[in-house]
Amino acid sequence: MQRIRDRDRTLWRYRELLPVKDDRHIVTLGEGGSPIIEVAYPADSGLRLLAKDDGGLPTGSFKARGMAVAVSRCVELGLTDLYVPTAGNAGLALAAYAARGGRRARVYVPDGTLPSLIESCRTFGADVRARPGTLREVGAAARAEEKGSGGFDLSTLREPYRVEGKKTMGLEIVEQFGPERLPDAIVYPTGGGTGLIGMQRAFELLRSVGLLESVPRLYAVQAEGCAPVVRALREEAPRVEPWADPHTVAPGLLVPAPFAGERILEAVRATRGSGVTVSDRAIVEAMRSLRSTQGVSVSPEAAAPFAAIPELLRTGSVRPGETVLLYLTGAGLPFSVDALSGSLGPAGPT
Repeated sequence: MQRIRDRDRTLWRYRELLPVKDDRHIVTLGEGGSPIIEVAYPADSGLRLLAKDDGGLPTGSFKARGMAVAVSRCVELGLTDLYVPTAGNAGLALAAYAARGGRRARVYVPDGTLPSLIESCRTFGADVRARPGTLREVGAAARAEEKGSGGFDLSTLREPYRVEGKKTMGLEIVEQFGPERLPDAIVYPTGGGTGLIGMQRAFELLRSVGLLESVPRLYAVQAEGCAPVVRALREEAPRVEPWADPHTVAPGLLVPAPFAGERILEAVRATRGSGVTVSDRAIVEAMRSLRSTQGVSVSPEAAAPFAAIPELLRTGSVRPGETVLLYLTGAGLPFSVDALSGSLGPAGPT
């Protein structure tokens, strides 16, 4: 443990637990070590609310964790062409780390992806290709186009390395809080679900070697218009079924058929957690509140956990006296709260 404490505060401080065998192949921009901050919440709730903010990581989101490890391993394996279908942040992370590692990157995005995200990917030298449909259709199109190209698919959980990078989320939480003072619950925005799987994997690893006795409950937050994981949790279903007519203002939550749905369910259930949905309007208002009252700029996805707290309190999923950690997965730029609010139309009667 002393050896880890003496290392730089990046995710590579845990390198013995990561799949890169030779440090010379590590591709890094200083990712990891994101802070945990207090979040003000009404005192009568009885909650101690905290947030781990990955918005300050390279490329502005938690996707830097997985891509840093995955691209490093690709360099070690001699892979030169990498591609990913993405709602935005994963593509931006791949573009940056591929440039850093001297690899070629192709980024497939849904039509209608924010032009600023597309342009940012291109500034890192990535080949960006827009295709119709949701991430599900874009992924199918990417794999069809890439067949026989020699490109390596970095889609969520279609390769084994990104989730290993996400494991560092849990390792950091344990190190920052201490094994005896972990939060009672972690509330996490769920699209592809690698963060939930990675955190649960980290907790189980530490528990298996006697460093943890109990683990936080994991809560999956999804948008009302695209909630396949939450539906499966509520119905106690054995698998996640595709969501028909998916829609939400949060691009990273627009995943109607997560590839490893069963593993997401296993991760949540293993911690005695559950799932909750939030409306798009609640997401936008949470973005606004976090900016104006906490000084924290978050993406729509990252706002979803904060938006979910009233419902989690109402149902007794989190209780007065507990410590609850919101996982803020991405920064608020380039999203405009006013534009998102305007896209929702007038609010209904209260």
